[in-house]
Amino acid sequence: MDTIDSAPLVAHRAARRPVARRRPRASAAPYAFVAPAVLLLVAFGVLPIVVAGFVSFTDLDIAGLANPDVVSAVGLDNYRTLLADGDFWRSLRITIGFVAFGVPAIIVLSLAIGFGLSYGTSRWFRALRTFYFMPAITAIVAVSLVWGLLYNTQFGLLNHLLGLVGVPPVRWLSDPSMARISVGIVAVWRAIGLNSIIFLAALQGIPDEYYEAASLDGANQWQQFRHITLPLLKFALLFVSVTTTIAWLQFFDEPFVLTDGGPVGATTSISLFVFEEGFSRNQFGYASAGTVVLFVIILAVTSIQLRLFRREGDA
Repeated sequence: MDTIDSAPLVAHRAARRPVARRRPRASAAPYAFVAPAVLLLVAFGVLPIVVAGFVSFTDLDIAGLANPDVVSAVGLDNYRTLLADGDFWRSLRITIGFVAFGVPAIIVLSLAIGFGLSYGTSRWFRALRTFYFMPAITAIVAVSLVWGLLYNTQFGLLNHLLGLVGVPPVRWLSDPSMARISVGIVAVWRAIGLNSIIFLAALQGIPDEYYEAASLDGANQWQQFRHITLPLLKFALLFVSVTTTIAWLQFFDEPFVLTDGGPVGATTSISLFVFEEGFSRNQFGYASAGTVVLFVIILAVTSIQLRLFRREGDA
């Protein structure tokens, strides 16, 4: 009986068999580039929160830094004392007032300035954009010193201009109610520059064809703003509102430099309250408890903002 040569059949089947492709090895280069940023975030963002959480359950003070053996765990005593502290609740109310004043003002003014800057393409407008951004990169100490001179009751420029029209001198930084407004104005002025550039970049990313089509359909300026501009600025509005709210909940620089929390505690925010408890009264455990409470407040407010924006996007 003749034997059939099976070599061609085997070769045909081997040719039809799919060749296993080797998966490319994952490159370590992206992780190398990201690693420094992650390390900085962990070292200066995550680790301080963890340490503050542990310290908040102790009675750590200036003596405990020199001799850790005298530090003892106190459980929730720091939190109980904090929630019964009238100064803490006053600082919380002041911080909420700053947030209610500063966040809407920054969003509205930054969006208006971004609109104004988006209409110009000349060199003068490009220079003007740089001018509006300068407060964001200027040292807060220098800014506060200049504003302190402007607010000076006796020889400040603002009172001098008011005096020209017969208005008596205003106690910008010595009157409790006026001091909150004065400090808030400085913070708003300082934050407008960066947020204006953010809105300007978002506005320039909207295609002109949308507005041309809306104009052909008879839509006026308000209708175009409401139905085209605002929806397409959603992510810019989300970013500005979240970052601005977080910054104002941590409000510290302006009241510390301009008023040091005064007069009579009228501008003492939560951050300034925590600073005074930790570095003036040397109660680091108690101050850490205030830091943890502030972190929880920021986390809750940010979560609510993100959920509201997500719900509006789904509607």
